[in-house]
Amino acid sequence: MKEKTPNRRALLPIAVFLILYLGTGIWYEYIQPSEGQMGFYIMSVVVAFSIALIVAFMQNPALSFEEKIHCCAQGIGDDNITIMLFIFLMAGAFGGIAKQAGGAVSTANLLLSIIPGSFAVPGLFLIACLISMAMGTSVGTITVLVPIAAEVAVNGGFSLPMCIGTVVGGAMFGDNLSFISDTTIAATKTQGVEMKDKFRTNIRIALPAALITLVILIVLSLRGEAVSVGTFDYNLLQAVPYFVVLILAILGINVFIVLGIGIILFMLAGAFTGTLTYITAFTSMGSGTSGMFETMIVTILVASIAALIRENGGFAAILDFIEKHFSSKRGGMIGISLLTAMMDIATANNTVAIVIAAPIAKDISQKYNIEPEKTASLLDTCSCILQGIIPYGAQLLIAASLAGISSITIIPFLYYPFLLAVFVLISILREKTA
Repeated sequence: MKEKTPNRRALLPIAVFLILYLGTGIWYEYIQPSEGQMGFYIMSVVVAFSIALIVAFMQNPALSFEEKIHCCAQGIGDDNITIMLFIFLMAGAFGGIAKQAGGAVSTANLLLSIIPGSFAVPGLFLIACLISMAMGTSVGTITVLVPIAAEVAVNGGFSLPMCIGTVVGGAMFGDNLSFISDTTIAATKTQGVEMKDKFRTNIRIALPAALITLVILIVLSLRGEAVSVGTFDYNLLQAVPYFVVLILAILGINVFIVLGIGIILFMLAGAFTGTLTYITAFTSMGSGTSGMFETMIVTILVASIAALIRENGGFAAILDFIEKHFSSKRGGMIGISLLTAMMDIATANNTVAIVIAAPIAKDISQKYNIEPEKTASLLDTCSCILQGIIPYGAQLLIAASLAGISSITIIPFLYYPFLLAVFVLISILREKTA
């Protein structure tokens, strides 16, 4: 492939997207709030990217319209993009039927039933970690557990923001490591690596941060009163499929097979327990896949924009900038981390941030001989760190709304995301310079 001439103007579509999306979000979230609306969800990310794509098409008159279409088609038709789209569909179907079958609630209640009263808060963290890994969604985990965390805070005399922050931290741990999370799917498939390889790289960074978080929470719990988290109803049969999926994923079974087995198990569990009928099983799967449509459309739009930016010399400009400021493998990893973090701050969506940053990150990793699994790990981890901290992200906004507090008050108690950032930095600094 012929090396492109660096052209900073080719990055204009990204700038247009950020101004539209971030500008609208800041305006309606903080300057002129709209009643009953979350400011960062007023401007559709699909619309913002569509406008950015139009801007990309208007650039580089040396290429004909047909040539630009062909360039976009090549970007969309990449093997990893295609696989990612299919996995999104299956993950949506899995999430839909699992929810309808009662899997999420039963799994959470099962784990809550075995927490010792003295360790309610660290128990919430562990449960959030497991539920999020099994479900593949931090938002779903937060929705299930925050009301329970609020009760724990009241009954045990603990800080409400601390209990909510504990759940958010655990949810981000699971989202980062889950084999069926859209962030994991995006990070691995855009870099062309196996999920199990990314998991092995990731766990070395995430596990120490989680263990230290757990120790902190145990110490804080010992200062409070023993608390009963209550009695919760659960059905073991409804919870089993999540654990099966988790075990199969960790064993490295192909994700399509894992999701397929999960869907079948939830169908059987729902049928035996009466939570699913023929109609509700397939309508819930349909709803689940529909919920993935926006993510899939964004993936297609970003693949098109990225292909045009690459063709016009935008990626070459970013690589040129990094070469001037970071001249080693370690520097390249810092560049990938900062790029991903900035994209998440701008989009308030960790999956979108990964999809935007991924093609540039791949070029950086090839330039500095960074292993693809490390690049995938940095993309996923850094996006999850920022997504778990920014007060205008869906995770904190939903958690704050359910708890009846401000998202800002939760930030000081987000022990896990901040510790994860520290361990990411340590892992980069320990990397041998090349």
